[in-house]
Amino acid sequence: MNEKLTSYLNGVFAPYEGVKSATELKTDLLSDLQERFRELKAEGKDDETAFEMTIDSIGDIEQTVQEVANLSRSLERQVRINLRAIDLQESDFAGVILHKGEFKVATLRGADFAGADLTSTSFATCNASAANFDGANLTDCNFSVTDLVDASFNKSILVRTNFNISGLEGAKFTDVKLTDVTLTKTDLRKTIFDRCTFTGVDFKNCDLRGMRFEGQTFIGVNFDKSSLNDVSFSGATLKNVSFRLPFSVTNKSYLAFKTVSFDGATMDKLTYAALKSLWVVDLSKVTVI
Repeated sequence: MNEKLTSYLNGVFAPYEGVKSATELKTDLLSDLQERFRELKAEGKDDETAFEMTIDSIGDIEQTVQEVANLSRSLERQVRINLRAIDLQESDFAGVILHKGEFKVATLRGADFAGADLTSTSFATCNASAANFDGANLTDCNFSVTDLVDASFNKSILVRTNFNISGLEGAKFTDVKLTDVTLTKTDLRKTIFDRCTFTGVDFKNCDLRGMRFEGQTFIGVNFDKSSLNDVSFSGATLKNVSFRLPFSVTNKSYLAFKTVSFDGATMDKLTYAALKSLWVVDLSKVTVI
């Protein structure tokens, strides 16, 4: 009877052979049907009755399979669209779904990606200045050597997002939870972070001079060889945060770090102990938790 169930599903799924999501649904469904058939047999039903009742239990499976396959094909078609070296200035991409897309050497100045799902999409050597990413899902996205000057990231979803040597002057991150985000060799002196939470974020060789992180939350964050002159963490919360100063033959890095303000900050004992060991920062107004 297992062969009969398999044959039935093969017939239903035949038009969608090769569609990954439909294939996965078929495998899961066959396992469920076999379990249902065994239950009916255990209740004393004969083979034919149990088979018919098993098939009836899944409802209009053909419609479900068609909807799943159509969605999968739609996403696959979007990924194949050529988005390289073309002018997409002020284009309307609000609400689109584009997974694993590639924007390369593209002009995206003023483009609207509000509410779009751009999971795993890459932006390489693009001009995306003044682009709107408000509410966009930027999970696993990569921005490499991309101009994001004056771009807006209000309530964007930033999870494992990478910014590498990208221009963020005037870019605004408002009400954003940055999770496992990496910023590498990026000038952030004029980037605006307002009401943000930084969790598992890595700042690698970034220029943060003069940044105001007042009142914001940092958990498991690494400041790795980044310039921190005159940075303010006043009123901020820091838990398991590490500071690895840039290498210098003289005491230049330590003297620069001395200008960082932690007045009114709250931090855990480990972060406090690590900072205290540097001997250069004033922790007299810090609350240890």
